[in-house]
Amino acid sequence: MTMARGRSVIIKQIRQEGVRYMIRVIAGGKKHQDWVNMAIFEYGKRLKKPFNVEWQFFEEDKLLKYLEGWPFSGHEFVIVLDERGINISSVELANKLNQQFVDAKDVVILIGGAFGFTDEIRARANFVWSFSKLVFPHQLVRVMLSEQIYRAQEISLGGKYHHE
Repeated sequence: MTMARGRSVIIKQIRQEGVRYMIRVIAGGKKHQDWVNMAIFEYGKRLKKPFNVEWQFFEEDKLLKYLEGWPFSGHEFVIVLDERGINISSVELANKLNQQFVDAKDVVILIGGAFGFTDEIRARANFVWSFSKLVFPHQLVRVMLSEQIYRAQEISLGGKYHHE
């Protein structure tokens, strides 16, 4: 069985068993601008469980206060998006997400505000991920993240969207 076929079987099994696993994105800063809403909606309507995404927004100062108490129980795999993180391929992302679903964990992805996250928050995360060493506007990062989650789903299901 190929790796893509193996992942596809796992994803179908997760769906058939009605498991709730999902991806939650917690973002600092303003809510989506209209062009961001349109792009995220387009990718969002293509996403299927467990790759479905729930968005939660905080003003930047409130996000940092929320995270000070580390509201995660250990049943989540927490990813921090940060330009100082590790750069991975789309296939590696698909594998990382799939592994969390297999391990019965929800995935939480944190997008900081204009000043990012503290060293403590980065240290507490399970993974610090960088799209690039470049810094991007937060609205654009949200669109890029939506596309990468969709791409990870398609890689996992053996779809034709991703080409190598």
